Amino acid sequence: MMQVQRVVLSSRPGSNGVPVPENFCLEETTLKSDLEDGEVLVRTLYLSVDPYMRCRMNDDTGAEYLKPWQLCECVDGGGVGAVESSRCRAISEGDVVTSFNWPWQTRAVLKGSVLQKVNPQLVDGRLSYLLGPVGMTGLTALLGMREKGHVTKGANQTLVVSGAAGACGTIAGQIGRLDGCARVVGICGSEQKCKALVEDLGFSAAINYHQEDVPTRLRECCPDGIDVYFDNVGGAISDSIIAQMNNGGHVILCGQISQYNKDVPYPPPLNDETQDHLRRRKITRERFMVLNYMHKAEAALCELSQLVKSGQIKVLETVVNGIENMGVAFCSMMKGGNIGKQIIKISD
Repeated sequence: MMQVQRVVLSSRPGSNGVPVPENFCLEETTLKSDLEDGEVLVRTLYLSVDPYMRCRMNDDTGAEYLKPWQLCECVDGGGVGAVESSRCRAISEGDVVTSFNWPWQTRAVLKGSVLQKVNPQLVDGRLSYLLGPVGMTGLTALLGMREKGHVTKGANQTLVVSGAAGACGTIAGQIGRLDGCARVVGICGSEQKCKALVEDLGFSAAINYHQEDVPTRLRECCPDGIDVYFDNVGGAISDSIIAQMNNGGHVILCGQISQYNKDVPYPPPLNDETQDHLRRRKITRERFMVLNYMHKAEAALCELSQLVKSGQIKVLETVVNGIENMGVAFCSMMKGGNIGKQIIKISD
């Protein structure tokens, strides 16, 4: 037997509650060291925390494809680790593997069939990138823009990204710029984030919604109106953006983090004025679910890998050390404490 640490869900914040670190609890437990056929012992290297996890804290996630986390049971999400021993033919000791349902545990025994083997060269050895720009986050940004954004080179289009300094927003804005948008404007919550978007990531402009009047600044930054909107937040910010969208524009409905602590259906209903604007201007607003496009994942991940390696996509990360800080990192991310992808480093 070996000693491991794990994080369990100790309480739920309630449908309308704000999550707190105390909703999670660190436990010591033991792990069997003898493996059965098809099993793999992994050491966890990095874990991811993401906004969709807020839905999993509820009894009912509100999404048929997401299972709720169970009280007093180990929490799971995106993770990457190293194989320490294996009785699975496809996976060998020393391999790097990843999963969308990795337990928040320092080590774990998992079925080899649920793991994806990854070549570290895909990310030049920066394994945390497998949870961000060259993982599910990057796929969401790239495929969301390509499938729903309808960006055309030379068409002088303006893209606005809300939650622009988050994991998905930082990548979506850069994809828009690379694919031919003439203007890319990001909306975020601090001066530090605004600076990072413009100076590090090549956004045309950034708006701090805490300190600036969003409708006024949008008119200044988007003099020709808005053609494509990558929506990570929902709520009043989205209403302001949609109000300035051009005829035939496209809203990519990626996330609604401003609404996740409220007991409303997903995607949350729009007010009458915004619905009327969408209708009159023939603006498409389509929910984007990356899981529906996994047949395109392999080619998209190869493209993302090349874009990151070549420096065409810059990566921003906020890294916290230690499994004991999972709850703190999750709650910080939900309040916008991160710039880029929020990662927790568990071991070397």
